[in-house]
Amino acid sequence: MLRKDFCVAVALLGAAVAVPPAVAARGRDYISIVGSSTVYPFATTVAEQFGKTTRFKTPKIESTGSGGGMKLFCAGVGIETPDITNASRRIKQSEYANCRKNGVDRITEVRIGYDGIVLANSKEAPRMRLSRKDIFLALAAEVPVSGKSGRLVPNPYRTWKDVDPALPDTRIEVLGPPPTSGTRDAFVELAMQGGCSTFDWIKALKTTDKSRFKAICHTIREDGAYIEAGENDNLIVQKLEANPRAVGIFGFSFLDQNGDRIQGSLVDGEEPSFDNIASGRYPVSRPLYFYVKDAHVGVIPGMREYIAEFTSDRAWGEDGYLADKGLIPMPAGERRKYAADAAALKPLVLE
Repeated sequence: MLRKDFCVAVALLGAAVAVPPAVAARGRDYISIVGSSTVYPFATTVAEQFGKTTRFKTPKIESTGSGGGMKLFCAGVGIETPDITNASRRIKQSEYANCRKNGVDRITEVRIGYDGIVLANSKEAPRMRLSRKDIFLALAAEVPVSGKSGRLVPNPYRTWKDVDPALPDTRIEVLGPPPTSGTRDAFVELAMQGGCSTFDWIKALKTTDKSRFKAICHTIREDGAYIEAGENDNLIVQKLEANPRAVGIFGFSFLDQNGDRIQGSLVDGEEPSFDNIASGRYPVSRPLYFYVKDAHVGVIPGMREYIAEFTSDRAWGEDGYLADKGLIPMPAGERRKYAADAAALKPLVLE
């Protein structure tokens, strides 16, 4: 009976994805996780704890970026596809539709906590004090002409001092994530769009011409001032040490873990600190998630137990081991809600 049940489960999983006979015979005995480089260190910490304290194998985690993870996750149902994907922003409507098109029609969304997106530089250089308007003007592909509503020009600013006379007279050189990264998505929405909206005529476009508004606010310059540094945030930290004039973009946890080497810029007068992000005072902060492929629960060993470990107070609570890694815990009420939804595998519905 057990063998029959297992074969039925494998057959169901293999319906959307071709499963080689050798793999189908033995199944997969570990959890496969992909996705966000920001969530990666948190998920790795939980996976290591899970492997040490349960009878299950330690999950295998790959840092692909949020967008890359969603693409792999939504490719179909089957043991050749990931069971869980991490994300440093919420799943997009287009990704949700792609999942459903490929038979991944039951997904559970788990919010795990909060993170701040920091602009950091080497401690060998002066600390930056930026506004979101400064960030937009420094990195946008096109910027408004002063005093001329409705007119844009290719970004002419070469130094931070060009953007604001109070900023350093050093070349704008920002190391940041690629388009596949959830950190990039959140950065353009929170920092770039926040700065873009300080111009009244652009802000008005949000209601009159949403596509133009997004094109202006979300398009990053491609003339060398912004350098795509891949999904490896540790590599950005190393490059900032080697080049004190550069600024890097990544999640707060990497600043927290490397505070002896780099420093976070103030944004709109607020420091990227644990307390400021938790309270919402720091303006460039966002929630973090992971998504579960419900069809794999009960077929891939340990999935319920991994979810339970991640959503336990000992992991994501105020005094949990993930807070020591830089995760900003959710309020107790949010933790209870998401833990209950995760345990029940409550399916996500996006309208």
